[in-house]
Amino acid sequence: MNGIPAADTIALVVFVLFFGLTIVAGSTVSHWKGWFSGGKKAPPASHVEGHGGHGTEEWGLGGREFGAWVTWFLVGGDFYTAYTVIAVPALVYAVGAYGFFALPYTIIVYPFIFIVMPKLWKIANDGGHATAADMIRARFGSRTLELAVAFSGLIAVMPYIALQLIGIRTVVQALGFSGEIPLVIAFVSLAAYTWLGGLHAPALTAFIKDIMIYIAVIAAVTLIPIKLGGYGHMFDVMNSVVAMPDGDHVMKASQLMPYATLALSSALAAFLYPHTLTGILAAKSADTVKQNAVYLPIYTIVLGLIALLGMMAHVAGIDTTVSSMVVPYLFLKLFPDWFAGFAFAAIAVGALVPAAVMAIGAANLLTNNILPKSYAGVTTSRIAAFGVKLGALLCVMFLNAKFAIDLQLLGGVIILQTFPALILGLTTRFRFSSTGMLAGWVVGTVVGLGMCWSDGLKPVHTLAIGGWSELVSTGLIALVVNIIVAGVVSVIVPNRSVAVAAE
Repeated sequence: MNGIPAADTIALVVFVLFFGLTIVAGSTVSHWKGWFSGGKKAPPASHVEGHGGHGTEEWGLGGREFGAWVTWFLVGGDFYTAYTVIAVPALVYAVGAYGFFALPYTIIVYPFIFIVMPKLWKIANDGGHATAADMIRARFGSRTLELAVAFSGLIAVMPYIALQLIGIRTVVQALGFSGEIPLVIAFVSLAAYTWLGGLHAPALTAFIKDIMIYIAVIAAVTLIPIKLGGYGHMFDVMNSVVAMPDGDHVMKASQLMPYATLALSSALAAFLYPHTLTGILAAKSADTVKQNAVYLPIYTIVLGLIALLGMMAHVAGIDTTVSSMVVPYLFLKLFPDWFAGFAFAAIAVGALVPAAVMAIGAANLLTNNILPKSYAGVTTSRIAAFGVKLGALLCVMFLNAKFAIDLQLLGGVIILQTFPALILGLTTRFRFSSTGMLAGWVVGTVVGLGMCWSDGLKPVHTLAIGGWSELVSTGLIALVVNIIVAGVVSVIVPNRSVAVAAE
């Protein structure tokens, strides 16, 4: 590890203190959440387990009562994850400027949220819908299309949760644990936190996560450059000394197309996931959603600073073949052990909070749209969320992705295939039929997953047309195919399930 010291007992104690307190706070949220809702008490026991829907909506959507403050932390908390703190710096460390594609992606996404998501919130609120598949069923009257959208969300979120488990595992490994112990710790902590707290757990502890992340990041981007001679010196070192695996850290012309298309496809996919959509639907009004779209770009500033940690690791002399360990090693080398322990806890909490929302969002799909209504209930939702986390664990163990970020991008390929039905079908005047939507979904999913498999889970595919050949986002290629097929089949097989614009 090129002289990187091992974490000592102090780092472990500080980590356990902050990470453990967050888990306890989330797991016992039903006893203190009234502090954040003006003394509002938890629903009576009859509503917690009955079949009337009150309990599952309370557990899975927080009772649709979250205002601008809580929603800002909740949506930001499940949008900025271990993807941000572990995967992006690791990609920058390995491939240079190309890894910064996450910055334009998070800029593109906010106008999309401002324009589209309030409409979806209104549709969901008026119809009492809890998931994207609920809205699809109500609009198109197709049980098959509902199942297609539900299964897409359920499967797409598993590799995304897997990325969060990797985030927790990396910091536990950096604390000196080896073998499968870090992964077991990551899985058990996530399972307990989600099972006991429901959506209120991440919603009302997301502010803890953000405060911790801000402290760790501000310290890193302020003190690390000072230790390394300043930003100017770091860029000079990168320009003259540091050699990237591909020989250059500056983005090459051949990387421009995959950079741009990955940014676009990631932006289109970001709020189709069940966890991000859950954060939107849990808001108490459409105006709350709009307000968050205005203020959430603050997170993008932080993302850019975090991405620079990958560059700082090179300048600091971090030498590792496991790119996901870059940030933990950097903190261990340049900070006192007590602060390294705090930063590791911030990273772990930064993975725990969004992973819980992801599991809950997927559980909502399973209990609302896949299982028979007779199975509805909080216990079923909890078991479903646990099953989704098991699926994520299998993704960690058996999907051999080169970079941790590839797991998130794989989920993006899958969830993007719901874009025509959910966005074009519900919020525009495009006259797609349910048959066309379903045909497009099938072809797009098969094409997208087929390309991912043939490319070894890489998120880009070589697209050759005539004499033109470029690497293009796999998800975007599959989405274009999806929309074309949906449009053609809708013309050939029209039906009465025609989507109209939401007012």
